[in-house]
Amino acid sequence: MQSPPFRISRWPIAVPFIGWIALLGAPLLATNLPLWPLLAMALAGTVFAAVHHAEVVAHRIGEPFGTLVLAVAVTVIEVALIVSAMLGGGPDKAGLARDTVFAAIMIVCNGVVGICLFIGGLHHREQDFQIRGSSAAMAVLAALSVLTLVLPNYSHAAPGPLLTRPQLAFAGAVSLILYGAFVFVQTVRHRDYFLLPGISDESVHAPPPPPAVAWISAGLLLICLVAVVGLAKALSPTIEHAVSKAGAPAALVGIIIASLVLLPESLAALRAARADRIQTSLNLALGSALASIGLTIPTVAAIFIWTGDPLELGLSPKDSLLLFLSLIVGAMTLATGRTTILQGLVHLVVFGAFLVFALSP
Repeated sequence: MQSPPFRISRWPIAVPFIGWIALLGAPLLATNLPLWPLLAMALAGTVFAAVHHAEVVAHRIGEPFGTLVLAVAVTVIEVALIVSAMLGGGPDKAGLARDTVFAAIMIVCNGVVGICLFIGGLHHREQDFQIRGSSAAMAVLAALSVLTLVLPNYSHAAPGPLLTRPQLAFAGAVSLILYGAFVFVQTVRHRDYFLLPGISDESVHAPPPPPAVAWISAGLLLICLVAVVGLAKALSPTIEHAVSKAGAPAALVGIIIASLVLLPESLAALRAARADRIQTSLNLALGSALASIGLTIPTVAAIFIWTGDPLELGLSPKDSLLLFLSLIVGAMTLATGRTTILQGLVHLVVFGAFLVFALSP
């Protein structure tokens, strides 16, 4: 029987242009009412539209390329937000990249993985995944996170959580090399490590869109990404003012940014877990954490080496301890090839501890 033709939804086409209209037109509105609700709604819609178009492109090229496209698209948004907020922000923004990357790791490795394992366990009792692919991703994540977020605290060449220019160049190069190697292994060398045996792309996806639709979505994805950067930059002062007025730690800004850009991807991972595709959920989650470090650190390192401004990368002792706990729990979770609600609950408890101590250091 012939598959029904692939239909393009209207809202993902309209929303990016609505976002641009809100971005360009909001400052021109002669009103005393606050504009941030309009910008926030436009930003949320544009983020979801961006992820929709990334999924269409991913749908066309198949797994594990699909999860890679989504992870990279979300991380490009995150990197753009971080860089736009840090440039011109002065010394107060020197730790924003560190806070956002650390928040992304904790949200993904504990929050997203935890809820996926828990919901998947409730619906399917046990779920299987490939140990070889997940453990490889965890090994790269452990090396990247410790080298870039913990090691700077133990360097004597620069005071505090700072690195010298050669050390910063090394951290950026290592991050890019390790992430590039992981992508090569995931998509070329050992692609089968990231697919469950006996499950093809067609069994977990609807019929793929035609090439013309995929190219249209690729173009709209680019439009969405640029609009998201502009909208988030316009909202940044409101977010920072709200955090400051509430008396919350400055690190909360990084958590908000990471949560914002990871929300649509988190929902995609949760849908996969409920559909008994925990392998896709883990590919999305771990791939996002790796992309967050592997793309953010080299970008900000290159910019701050060029500008000569200080860049704080080292975590506090409390955050370092939470990172080590997350890596240990993650390694033990991925050591069996099977997941249950208990493992999901453990990850969620660690995530809860991260939130509590972030809001009340």
